[in-house]
Amino acid sequence: MKIIVAGTGYVGLVHAAVCSEYGHEVYAYDNDINKINAFSSGQAEKIEQYVNEPGLAGIIKETVGKYLFFSSDLKAIIEGADAIFLCLPTPPNLNGSTNLVFYDAAAEDIAQVLAERKDGRRVVLVNKSTVPIGTARHLQEIIKGHNVENFGVASNPEFLAEGTAVTQARKPDRVVVGCDHEADFKILCRVYSQFVNHVRIKYIETTPETAEAIKYVANTMLLTYISFWNGVGAKIGENFSNVRIDDLRLGVTADDRISTWGSFVSNGAGGSCFGKDIASLIYQLRSVNVSTKMLEASYEVNEYQKVYLIERAITEAAFKFNNRTIAVLGLAFKKHTNDMRDASSIKVIESLLGKGVARVKVYDPLANESAKHVFDPSQNILFEKIEYYETARKAVEESDAVFVSSDCEEFRGLSRTIEEAVPPPYLVMDGRRMIPDFEELIAKGYSYLAVGAVAMTPENKV
Repeated sequence: MKIIVAGTGYVGLVHAAVCSEYGHEVYAYDNDINKINAFSSGQAEKIEQYVNEPGLAGIIKETVGKYLFFSSDLKAIIEGADAIFLCLPTPPNLNGSTNLVFYDAAAEDIAQVLAERKDGRRVVLVNKSTVPIGTARHLQEIIKGHNVENFGVASNPEFLAEGTAVTQARKPDRVVVGCDHEADFKILCRVYSQFVNHVRIKYIETTPETAEAIKYVANTMLLTYISFWNGVGAKIGENFSNVRIDDLRLGVTADDRISTWGSFVSNGAGGSCFGKDIASLIYQLRSVNVSTKMLEASYEVNEYQKVYLIERAITEAAFKFNNRTIAVLGLAFKKHTNDMRDASSIKVIESLLGKGVARVKVYDPLANESAKHVFDPSQNILFEKIEYYETARKAVEESDAVFVSSDCEEFRGLSRTIEEAVPPPYLVMDGRRMIPDFEELIAKGYSYLAVGAVAMTPENKV
């Protein structure tokens, strides 16, 4: 098959690379010539400046120039295309609705080029991005408006988690394809031939609207589950003495009907999907006069969870942030990525700056450079207080407290780093419960405040 992937972000680049592994002739299109040149090089250091995903650079290096090609000229690659996947950014508007500006612009460009093509073979335009229910019809009208012939539209949502996206693209748990016509189902069936009739992978054919809805319901259900554990399980552990949150989690999830995923309490979920998708679904349901109280509660719990440890430090550990130096470890929204989109660390740092801290010393193994774009001093002078370090120890040194905001494996050995870098009194705010030997820290005079547990300080104050 000849496949075009429009958009080379996290979704588009992974999709293009994995499709090329299966022998398809894949053309990844983007109007950013710098990205195209970086990806075409096949060099990991250049690729990972834009998308840092485990295993991805290796695939690109192996297939680029053979099955995988990058282009910023849509006209040059359009002839003979069987499928065009739209993998475009769909950021949220302030009211929660989905912003389709980038999507619409790309759809218009694609429609114009399709109208001028010489090849009259059938081509299916596939929404891979998460888009509101009914967007396939919207795309259909755009294409029709340019008098394009012999085309179809489809919805084929992605269900990839950053950090494991390559593995999941190679071995998905399900492939959902929503089409109107049998001809379009056949095209996509050929694209995903290795997954059709698979003994483990569910290959689901449905309507475009149902496929669009599946993605929204899946993501909002996952965030609701995370919010339940943070809003109920963690609060039990924090407010009832002698309740062990880890044992609580194990006991509850021993029931086969209850998932262990999402039961690990934290300082909130971030990333490019959960927050904007639940906000979009709230907007969509409200537009048809449906109550969204449960979804609103899930969203509010998650947002509150990102910063409430700072408030607990004030009320439960008597910690004063004004004019203090705070270390923040973990900037990306999760480990194994440099993606800062909706990362919990953003609200943590903004909250600390709002409390009047003197400095914020930060470290992330992958996301320091990405964070510099988020915390641009030209946009907010307070961001000048942020200092970037290449190791966790350097960030912790000469600080008064540390906030652990992501689940990087190296933070599990943080207790020794703290002991060697800073003397007590010192406050550890553990947003990911990454320090299993916290009791040793407390015995040595440090104070420990974690999600899902009561504040533990030698003298009940800092």
